[in-house]
Amino acid sequence: MIPAWVDGVLTPVGKLDAHRHGLRHMAVSVFVLCGAEMLIQRRAAGKYHTPLLWANTCCTHPHWGEDPADCAQRRLDEELGIDALPLTHRGQITYRADVGGGLIEDEVVDVFVARLSQRPKVAPNPAEVAEYDWVTLPDLSARIAAAPHQFTPWLRIYMADHADQILGG
Repeated sequence: MIPAWVDGVLTPVGKLDAHRHGLRHMAVSVFVLCGAEMLIQRRAAGKYHTPLLWANTCCTHPHWGEDPADCAQRRLDEELGIDALPLTHRGQITYRADVGGGLIEDEVVDVFVARLSQRPKVAPNPAEVAEYDWVTLPDLSARIAAAPHQFTPWLRIYMADHADQILGG
């Protein structure tokens, strides 16, 4: 169960129900940066929405009652085998996007960034991640411009509308 607003009240709701009904819900996104590069991942083929699209380092929905920072650390480990990174909270971002198959992401996202001096060991969970890459921000922008359909709606929104908030400072 994830936190979603139903009739204006934050309520535990099934993740798929939140997406089917386009309910505004809580989410977490993590960006891992090493020098001039960002760790991005291509979502696994078995994901129920946006399979095989490139996304930021990781993202998820907190469990009901779970602290967003704890959720961010948990998901780094579950998706990429990365644990205990120093994360900085970069605030919240809201967005709404059609993710295909009649599903809507309407999220209030707590954004976390890790700035590292060396790349962490990455051990992707194949049920979550098809592949990963380290890219510079100019390269990522060029790749999104050249083939936007290869990237998740939220990564396109983050880079187009919120890059300064997420990556600044």
